[in-house]
Amino acid sequence: MPSTRASAATIASLAIIAAVAVAVAGPKRPDAAAAAATALPPDAPLPAAIPPGTVLTIGDPTTQRILEHTGWIKQLPFTVHWAEMSGGPQVNEAFHAKALDVGSAADVPPIHATWTGIPVRIIAVRLRTDPLNHPTYELGIGPKSGIHSLANLRGKRIAYSPGQVQGEVVLRTLQAEGLTPADVKLVELPSTGGDLYVNALVGGLVDVAPIGAGTQAERYLTKYGPDGAKVLPHPAFRDDLTLLYARAEVLADPAKAAALRAYIALWARANEWQRAHPDEWAKIYYQDNQGLSAADARTVVAAAGEPDIPSRWDEAIGLEQTTADIMAKATGRPALAAASLFDRRFEPVAASAAHDEWAREASASVRLAAR
Repeated sequence: MPSTRASAATIASLAIIAAVAVAVAGPKRPDAAAAAATALPPDAPLPAAIPPGTVLTIGDPTTQRILEHTGWIKQLPFTVHWAEMSGGPQVNEAFHAKALDVGSAADVPPIHATWTGIPVRIIAVRLRTDPLNHPTYELGIGPKSGIHSLANLRGKRIAYSPGQVQGEVVLRTLQAEGLTPADVKLVELPSTGGDLYVNALVGGLVDVAPIGAGTQAERYLTKYGPDGAKVLPHPAFRDDLTLLYARAEVLADPAKAAALRAYIALWARANEWQRAHPDEWAKIYYQDNQGLSAADARTVVAAAGEPDIPSRWDEAIGLEQTTADIMAKATGRPALAAASLFDRRFEPVAASAAHDEWAREASASVRLAAR
């Protein structure tokens, strides 16, 4: 859950990253032709050799915590500048400033980046093993909205963020209920400002808003349920796609492409570790780092279910295409072939590392049970 502390940290992080980017990049190379000649073609095999002095700026705080906790961070064969940010708007803003190489977000931000002139490629995919029973979002219903079910949405005010997955949740909910955006009033609000959506619901600015399943939804009901607030599940569609994506020009740099290959392998291992150690993960990240109580930390992890690193990206590409289609129709943007966003050179890298880590965890469990 975002907080004022997190927002301040993000602002500071962006400033620091921008300064680092200038320091690392140094003066612009005068010979553009020479730079182009050394660029890695998008269909060339990923290099394995990482030259000394290679630096990546990464916005992936959850993976960072796991790598630090396990000690795997020492296995990164390049220098990392960590950016304390996640979520599409922050990542895309940093991409626009060329202050970030790779970041973590849901399915909409890479699409939105492409539409706003920032070439990006998706280099890692994470799903949930039981997504319909572990949604990322639920629909918060305002205390005085008069809404008792999704059949009551017509004419209501709904919080909407076109550059984030919350906007997709709204549009797909309307679609499932046989409604169009013209049948409701979409109130454009970013969802990255702490409890902005909850405050908008309680203050009567909107009647409906997507809010985080788990702790945020529970707190909303506990605090405002007596006044008439409700939480309703959205219709049966997936909202669990999480991605790592990078600027296309970063992938054209052979040294950085090789570093990203190494990072994705550790990213996949980190996700398998998270799946195998839910209680430990709740403590080291949500309790110790995010400041939640032990009970709330466990609730967040339980609500998220188990991460799933797929061996093939076909399903993820299909989900991304569905998202691109519905967002293009709603925003008047051009059609987008979602497959063009995925750099499938990284697909076997993540799958192999996840399988190897799963095998290690399974072997350790067997040895422990045998004692």
